[in-house]
Amino acid sequence: MDNSGKEKEAIQLMADADKKVKSSGSFLGGMFGGGPHKVEEACEMYCRAANMFKMAKNWSAAGSAFCKAARLHMQMQNKHDCATSFIDAGNAYKKSDPNEAIKCLNAAVDIYTDMGRFTIAAKHHISIAEIYESELVDIEKAIAHYEQAADYYKGEESNSSANKCLLKVGAYCAQLEQYQKAIEIYEQVGATTMDNPLLKYSAKEYFFKASLCHFIVDELNAKIAVEKYEEMFPAFSDSRECKLLKKLLEAHEEQNSEAFTEAVSSDPVLQ
Repeated sequence: MDNSGKEKEAIQLMADADKKVKSSGSFLGGMFGGGPHKVEEACEMYCRAANMFKMAKNWSAAGSAFCKAARLHMQMQNKHDCATSFIDAGNAYKKSDPNEAIKCLNAAVDIYTDMGRFTIAAKHHISIAEIYESELVDIEKAIAHYEQAADYYKGEESNSSANKCLLKVGAYCAQLEQYQKAIEIYEQVGATTMDNPLLKYSAKEYFFKASLCHFIVDELNAKIAVEKYEEMFPAFSDSRECKLLKKLLEAHEEQNSEAFTEAVSSDPVLQ
């Protein structure tokens, strides 16, 4: 379907909206009380133009139009509509300009936190983290946004959502060789899930990952950690993960590389 006509229509609509904004601030516009009404109309026109640009797959123009709408909403003190328009702008920019997408999503997050809407703010911190992960490949910044999302979720008692974010952070910290931080996260998530009847079976996986991080840093610490996790969570002792850890520790202690390799290659936990 040819949407080039939509793009032309959108460009004209943007020009008309710009004129309305200018006339709303003029002396005559103010005298006759049409200012606020014209701003509202212009806002609606920018949103309509943005959707036409989306149909034409001109994502940058769509993002720019939504940003103009957002600024007018802010001028009119419509915080919720302003944040929504910044989110729409961010979603359009995701397809053409990741840095602009992040700017828009951050602007929306600032508004939501100011309004006390921390769960929504957390959701958009995750969106920003995902852009840093997949588009900009800046893992340190992705970690920062996952951590902020986790903090907001915790504050709202959304512990399951907080843990999902923390597990992302833990995995990246392990990749970046920040093992101590990864250990703290896996232990924290393991401790919060082991008492939950629906989640307790996941706890053994988190204690296993914490133990592996310990193992990389220091074998003795790994042994002490495994014993601690067994005391904290008795079900861990009978798990395949715990048995594998003990095999690895024993082989390493005896400097038996064949037994170590056999344990790693034959156990499905590490596959």
